[in-house]
Amino acid sequence: MVGDIGDELRARREGEDGHCVLPHTADTRLHAWGTTREHCLTEAVRALVETFADVSDVHPTAVERVRLAPGGDEDLLVALLNEVVYRLEVAGRVPVDVEVEATDDGAVEARLSLAGLGDVTVVGAAPKGVSWQDLHIGPDAYGWTCAVIVDV
Repeated sequence: MVGDIGDELRARREGEDGHCVLPHTADTRLHAWGTTREHCLTEAVRALVETFADVSDVHPTAVERVRLAPGGDEDLLVALLNEVVYRLEVAGRVPVDVEVEATDDGAVEARLSLAGLGDVTVVGAAPKGVSWQDLHIGPDAYGWTCAVIVDV
């Protein structure tokens, strides 16, 4: 994560993937970037987790693969983040690492390395869902970027 917009621009120019979490009225706004769409999606998941959990010293206890059907980039972003919310709400599991890859048929596969909620340090309110308001994902001069508001 970087500290300010100048740091983000420098990192993006140097080809670094990353994310930041920004305050938003009663919600949280995530901004992520990557050299590819898949790296951007990976950073979006990391940003989401960062809003409610410190997973820096946690080892995963399970790995789950998620296949997201081919669709628009916005649909993929929302679906992937909602998968994280679902695992948190239903199974009490938090991704401590994530890898996202495109498949030959246009789908996206994510590998979520998970730990139990009791194994992480909770640092904020749990996300409840992803808003379609002000949602953005797409290529730009330095790779890919996305922004999303998360309901807490």
